[in-house]
Amino acid sequence: MNDLHHITESSQKKLVLAILLTSIIFLAELFGGLWTRSLALLSDAGHVFMDMFALGLSYFAFRAAKRPADDRHTYGFHRFQVLAALINGTSLLLIAIEILREAIQRLREPEPILAGPMLIVAVIGLIVNLIVAKILHNHDHKDINTRSAFLHVVGDALASIGVIVAGIIIAFTGLTWVDAMISILISILLLFSAGRLLLATFHILVEGMPDDMTASQIAATMQKVSGVVEVHDLHVWTLSPSFLALSAHVLIEDQALSQSSRIMEELKAVLAKNFGIHHTTIQFECLNCGQGADFDCDCAASTH
Repeated sequence: MNDLHHITESSQKKLVLAILLTSIIFLAELFGGLWTRSLALLSDAGHVFMDMFALGLSYFAFRAAKRPADDRHTYGFHRFQVLAALINGTSLLLIAIEILREAIQRLREPEPILAGPMLIVAVIGLIVNLIVAKILHNHDHKDINTRSAFLHVVGDALASIGVIVAGIIIAFTGLTWVDAMISILISILLLFSAGRLLLATFHILVEGMPDDMTASQIAATMQKVSGVVEVHDLHVWTLSPSFLALSAHVLIEDQALSQSSRIMEELKAVLAKNFGIHHTTIQFECLNCGQGADFDCDCAASTH
């Protein structure tokens, strides 16, 4: 759990820095888009705003998840991170639809655009996005919030490149409809990002397991522990991106309760090492319990 605490603290610091830098991009692209009348720039500003919003929610969720459990919330407040992802995905979806609607309108009625200032703002946005991506990159696989933020920033960088391309084309050809086409591409990118985030959130809310493991894989690994005969009634669920829980019934060879503690410790170690599962509820069942064995048969239930 100390490693998890370290990851959380490190992620929070990176999120704060990312929020500050992303705020700079948002303000630059918002005022730049209004000045140049570039929908592509305003669309990218909307994307950046959602990233800023998502980073803020992630930071809030990290802070809320640190609150201790109480009598009414025995698992604590880890699900705040999932709720933050749900809000982020829904908002991202709505903004993408609005950008798409406005882009189609611009295709019908093109407006004049100041290509030079549009290019300058887009280049600044690209540079800052690359800096933010570098900040978040080292932790992009540690938790879903930071990984999601990293992918969003990469999407921002790609969108900024699209705006730069549009600005160059408009500057040399005067084809202002290119601005609307780039906006449509940005909206598609937003829809894709929102869809992935909402699917991942839904998977957690319906008590789904992480994508990189299966129940049969976990059971097979547990059965390799010496003394374990069978694993059944196995359940694994995600309370938050960094908090997995497991419950299972484990059939073991007949032995005294004091001897079964070794199996329990090995099971906990295997689950923590191979799957990152630290919160476990394991109930032991003995092979010949209640079948008239000539020796003591002790069954144990343990929660860690």
